[in-house]
Amino acid sequence: MHIKKLIEIAEKLRSPEGCPWDREQTRDSLKPFLVEEMYELIDAMNANDPEGIKEELGDLLFQIVLHCQLSKEEGLFDIEDVAEGIAYKMVSRHPHVFGDKDFKTSEEVRIWWDEHKKKEGKTTKSALDRVPKTLPALSMAKTIQKKATKVGFDWENIGDVFKKLDEEVEEFKGALNGKSHSDIESELGDMLFVMVRLANFVNVDSEIALRKTIKKFISRFNHIEAEASKQDHNLNDMTLEEMETLWNAAKKIYE
Repeated sequence: MHIKKLIEIAEKLRSPEGCPWDREQTRDSLKPFLVEEMYELIDAMNANDPEGIKEELGDLLFQIVLHCQLSKEEGLFDIEDVAEGIAYKMVSRHPHVFGDKDFKTSEEVRIWWDEHKKKEGKTTKSALDRVPKTLPALSMAKTIQKKATKVGFDWENIGDVFKKLDEEVEEFKGALNGKSHSDIESELGDMLFVMVRLANFVNVDSEIALRKTIKKFISRFNHIEAEASKQDHNLNDMTLEEMETLWNAAKKIYE
């Protein structure tokens, strides 16, 4: 079984006869690699690249196996314990699949799950607890806002969100006039936070939306660099108007 082989590889790499680099690793030193592998997997998903997705899932899986190996060495738990824990959790969270509950909609499942957490004592003092602090800022804002919405703390319609956005834009302009960097930063943050709420209102993931825009910008910018090069020009030597002409042409290609 290949999972067993992967576990054996991790054990070998961490052994005295294994790799000096792997033996030196700790949970803290591996954190950046765990995050990097996750984002590389998301890149492959965004590119709809099956082979890339398979490869990146493998890289992420090995990170999980390696973390389990570290914990096994410390006598805490191993990958079998991890698999057993998540298997039990998935079965207990789906009594309508593995038990005798009868839920017809995802909303019925959500309501049951909220009640189930209360019975297990897993509810927290704040509705905003247990939001991962290392989430990217846009994703964190989205998650926090969804939790606030869940308890009824939200605007009633999108028009109210636009009013709030207009208010924040004016406050940002005022901060610019005051020229206090701290105020500018604060008001810009408020403006971005409302933009995320606007995205939630129309069921758009702000993190994904921004990443798509960034990708589009890179494609367009690469195009104007290439076109400028064909004309034996360097962007540094071109006027903004000249670059705008190339940019407008790029917009028609990369929409």
